[in-house]
Amino acid sequence: MRSCGIVVEYNPLHNGHVYHIQEARKLTETNCMIAVMSGNFMQRGEPAILDKFSRTEAALQAGVDLVVELPFLYAVQHADLFAKGAVATLDALGADHLVFGSEDGTIDAFRQAQRKRTEKKNVFDEILKQSLELGLSYPEASRTAYEKIGIDSTLDLHSPNNILGFAYLRAAEQLHANIHVDTIPRIKADYHDQSITGPIASATSIRSAQQRNQTENIKQAVPESTYAALQDSKQLHNWEDYFPLLRYLILTNTPAMLRTIQGMDEGLEYRFKRYIHQSVSFQQFLAHVKTKRYTWTRLQRVCIHLLTNSHKQLVTEWLDTEQLPYIRVLGMSKTGRAFLSSKKKQLDVPLFTQLKDNIHPVADLELQASDAYYSTLSPAAAVAARKQEISPPVFV
Repeated sequence: MRSCGIVVEYNPLHNGHVYHIQEARKLTETNCMIAVMSGNFMQRGEPAILDKFSRTEAALQAGVDLVVELPFLYAVQHADLFAKGAVATLDALGADHLVFGSEDGTIDAFRQAQRKRTEKKNVFDEILKQSLELGLSYPEASRTAYEKIGIDSTLDLHSPNNILGFAYLRAAEQLHANIHVDTIPRIKADYHDQSITGPIASATSIRSAQQRNQTENIKQAVPESTYAALQDSKQLHNWEDYFPLLRYLILTNTPAMLRTIQGMDEGLEYRFKRYIHQSVSFQQFLAHVKTKRYTWTRLQRVCIHLLTNSHKQLVTEWLDTEQLPYIRVLGMSKTGRAFLSSKKKQLDVPLFTQLKDNIHPVADLELQASDAYYSTLSPAAAVAARKQEISPPVFV
């Protein structure tokens, strides 16, 4: 059974994502579409507007055959670690292809850039180190290093999708993954677009329209399953919902305790303690804490790690290893089930169809993340939502 993997967040799933699924299937002539999907928190450090089970169902309705979860361990990290977890998952499943959407639209520029990055690794690493020491953020330091070794002339690495695509290609090489990486061009909507102007719109613009109750605009840009889920206001999540809890955690933890949290480095805990007293909203808090070195995205990730009580020791221990902790199935079609049955005996990592306490340290962290995510719901709703973690996968 020929299989193609895609790496997704679906925050929320929209028509552009459906196009990606269809074009990836067409390009690879695949029988089984596999989506590695972030759980309840996103790579840029945001809570998903819809929970992972709602997004899994939307993915299956849109043509995906198998949805597996990108563990929280990798999902809320910079591009290289995010890509490492996603590619390792697809490789462990035996996927034949990985197809990503990009602004560049052709794979040649990515491969050329990867060859140059490999050839000039020592130079790149030295420039990166120097740039970080000068106070640049990691993304800016990386871009500086890429420019100095000439990659900026072959590939635009200011675009989020190109950055991730390049990271997928690098991860496949570093992991010696037996997977063919390719790309298709993104169509029309830019990643950062703030408004919906047609049937193809960015996830950012859809979330923005949802907050402004512009439901008719949203309807033209998403499949029916996504639109229906968005109408259930009890499911929707945004950072401001979590600010009271975040504020409590910052106020009641000492700097030493905050320092144990993943990403809380370089004295950042003192900025958190200082500015929480001056902030009445999450947006205001981040605006106070943000500097040239501490980007908005980095700060959001740190806040997620604080919210989920993710400690450096556990995260670093597992990120430093090449071993994938497990594969967790969120949902599948009949084709997806057949694919899994054909691969079970070949898997060299545990396969979980549901989580429970104490089955794996990384799974325990996943459950912590889910508990944090559902904490803004009423107690009854949170209990019901948590039961999904220990229930069988979504099946369509």
